[in-house]
Amino acid sequence: MRLFLCEKPSQAKDIAAVLGATRRGDGCWTGPNATVTWCIGHLLETAPPDAYDARYKRWVLADLPIVPDKWKMQVKPKTASQYKAVKRLLGEARELVIATDADREGEMIARELVEHCRYRGPIQRLWLSALDDASIHKALAALKPGSETFSLYHSALGRSRADWLIGMNMSRLFTLLGRQSGYQGVLPVGRVQTPTLRLVVDRDRSIADFVPVAYWAIDVHLLHDGQPFIAQWRAPQDACDDQDRCLDQALARQAASAMGAAPGARVVKLKTERIREAAPLPFDLGTLQEVCSKRLGLGAQETLDIAQALYETHKVITYPRSDCGFLPLSQHGDASRVLAALGRADPSLDKLVPYLDPTRRSRAWNDAKVTAHHGIIPTGSGASLERLQGKPRAVYSLIRARYLAQFLPNHEYDRTQADFDCAAQALRAVGKQIVEPGWKRALPEALAPAKGREAPEPQALPALREGTECALSRIDLKDLWTQPPKPFTEGDLIKAMKNVAKYVEDPRLKQKLKDTTGIGTEATRAGIIQGLLDRSYLVKHGKSLAATPAAFSLIDAVPRAIADPGTTAIWEQALDMVQSGEMSLEEFVAKQAAWMSKQVGRCVELKLQITMPAGMAGQVAAPWKKKRKAAGAKTARTRRTPKSAAGSIAPRVSE
Repeated sequence: MRLFLCEKPSQAKDIAAVLGATRRGDGCWTGPNATVTWCIGHLLETAPPDAYDARYKRWVLADLPIVPDKWKMQVKPKTASQYKAVKRLLGEARELVIATDADREGEMIARELVEHCRYRGPIQRLWLSALDDASIHKALAALKPGSETFSLYHSALGRSRADWLIGMNMSRLFTLLGRQSGYQGVLPVGRVQTPTLRLVVDRDRSIADFVPVAYWAIDVHLLHDGQPFIAQWRAPQDACDDQDRCLDQALARQAASAMGAAPGARVVKLKTERIREAAPLPFDLGTLQEVCSKRLGLGAQETLDIAQALYETHKVITYPRSDCGFLPLSQHGDASRVLAALGRADPSLDKLVPYLDPTRRSRAWNDAKVTAHHGIIPTGSGASLERLQGKPRAVYSLIRARYLAQFLPNHEYDRTQADFDCAAQALRAVGKQIVEPGWKRALPEALAPAKGREAPEPQALPALREGTECALSRIDLKDLWTQPPKPFTEGDLIKAMKNVAKYVEDPRLKQKLKDTTGIGTEATRAGIIQGLLDRSYLVKHGKSLAATPAAFSLIDAVPRAIADPGTTAIWEQALDMVQSGEMSLEEFVAKQAAWMSKQVGRCVELKLQITMPAGMAGQVAAPWKKKRKAAGAKTARTRRTPKSAAGSIAPRVSE
């Protein structure tokens, strides 16, 4: 039997259809030439400490650090039935084709099963990023030898074990230190969640420490040929800060007084340029979460849950947990069919149809930039569209709009910059005249880019020429204050996790974080933020996130390297060496274990102090009293047994 092992049921169904494996079996699809089975993410997980020694059921400082001599994997109880099906099929297979996602994690999902189930037959690798028929056929015709991608497995395994060492040791350590100071909650620590928490703590501190600075601006209202417009005063550079804001009140008053006595302003320089903007890419999950947070007020996990339902239940979008906005060229041929189906499903698109060109190929269609998954786009199925209401309909509309934008012209406008002289004072007016709406015809208001706090509204300027005299109608001298940084929203925090390189100074580490799209993955970032909320490290005030006293105490206490996103970049460099064969898996894990032991030794004598504000002690000191329902899972925490506390950490140890 030739067995194809996929990462998820939907992926297996698509591949099985191409292979002619259309008969449903026990945890598989079968056909004359192949059997296709699937995982449900990871069917195995790294065993917890008490699987190595029963004494680790109790959390004791003297037992730290915990470093396994021989690593153990165990079957995840929630998906044990599918594991049994896969194990049986691996036992019957004469040949295996790994068809999990084309990335490091996908390789690990398959290889850990191969090793655990002791499969010893030949292995080939199906490497594809899209699940349309053309892409699957092309990948099937170019199967890779299994040995070609094996090193990805060791790289992923190294990352997993290093995460375990941090999660199990540092979480126990700081939870026990917290209990010594009277804090009875669990204080989990992780490679991704702790740097993420630090982002919020640092932002909150910058807000608290912010000292506003006064500055002055002048709006000059001008008139030409009966058309009013506004020009802004441009103060001398030596009176401005690094953002060209005038800090000299006397100078601003003097300029306003001088201009107020002038009859008007004369154009001294005029420049007009045609700006052409290409359509934004289809959504990746992180960008979708960011936009939905900003425009629809949705949390990161809520957006993911809605997108997952649109994919699995309503079947109106493609796989949502994608880190890529690009699309494979093989899908471009389906554009006419998809656009026609979208039009039939929603008559409100009729006014857009004349502008859509299914032959247009935007920058989104690029095989070289497609990763394990392509951008999130509509499937062209309109069968369930009428049942979409409220938030699901709004999220779907955003996804659909980004796809439709790929078949519309560039957005074009003329940008005119006019410089004036008014009583020897410099003024500048900027005008925008839309020439071709282009792809913006497809975008609802929710997708329009947000304006900055001080960004002036776009305006149309009258017909001007150098030397034109414009009448002065009013002068507004504005007394303003610099504003503190804004608190993170969930969408902002997702974006910061993706672009965490901007918070790292070392240029090599910065580049590595850019190459690896930051910290966390598209599939895990929402869960990490939700976990920080569930454990009362973060609280929400409307849309905004704020760190709790426990978060400040933890970030101040943990070794700086653990809270530093640059550490992830260092790990990634070492994991690249594992993947290339320059470093063995065993050497990488040994170095991580030695580093972790050193961190534990430095911290074990710390005196952790957590001061709880009035009214919050009951919430934060007993997080185990909460119950969480997310993605169909229930996690309950009880106070009596350390085992339950350890269990509350284990599901998140990978991050």
